[in-house]
Amino acid sequence: MTQLLSNGSRGLAVRNLQAALRLDGYAIAVDGDFGDETEAVLRAYQRKVGLVDDGVAGPKTQAALKGFDTSRYLKRKDLQQAANRLGVPLASVMAVNQVESKGEGFAANGRPVILFERHVMHERLQANGFSEAEADALAVAVPAVVNRTPGGYLGGTAENQRLAAARMVHEESALESASWGLFQIMGYHWQRLGYQDVQHFADTMALSEAAQLDAFVSFIEADPALHKALKARNWKQFARIYNGPNYAKNLYDVKLARAYAQFAGEQEKAA
Repeated sequence: MTQLLSNGSRGLAVRNLQAALRLDGYAIAVDGDFGDETEAVLRAYQRKVGLVDDGVAGPKTQAALKGFDTSRYLKRKDLQQAANRLGVPLASVMAVNQVESKGEGFAANGRPVILFERHVMHERLQANGFSEAEADALAVAVPAVVNRTPGGYLGGTAENQRLAAARMVHEESALESASWGLFQIMGYHWQRLGYQDVQHFADTMALSEAAQLDAFVSFIEADPALHKALKARNWKQFARIYNGPNYAKNLYDVKLARAYAQFAGEQEKAA
């Protein structure tokens, strides 16, 4: 797993990052101390290659420095387009991306990051024509993928195996029962977000992180209260709607406010 490096980090991983930036032509001290100088240089590099210039060396930035293909990664221009579409400052979208996204839209196997929800599968089977008794019978037969209660998570790429098993039960319900991509949008939202069907939604999530962001923007547009909260930068209301009643426990509103202030301040300095 790639180590996340940011201002305040120290050690060999930071030294390697600085050395890679130096090899790319940046005048930077290779001292293993991630301070303001390293952050400024890193942001410049991120802007040069088109990545989100958040000053954090995560797996995407480190992959770019190693020369790997970054074509499916989220770019700054994607965030700007999302901000324009939503009618909000770029800093707002950058804050939401930092706090609410999973950081990576694709797993190590190249497939979209997913989390399969077996209790949603129980519900979606009934929404797709199965009787409650039939759904309960399947819960007895294959409880790992059909169940009245949440759970059974395996995490990572193993979630694809759970999805594959669920697809053997019922294709459409299975795809609707997984959350997809950077922002973990549930498949059953496909119609509300304007996709032709759930397979079209799943195929689109496999294209790029930009396509996943587009689904998230559609999700915000489809909820007037959520969109209004974002426009007003009412982070408490935004977090309450998006994250649910436990938003305060996880400090989502506080994290969003801090991230927005940081990005807005940086953009004001750069202007």
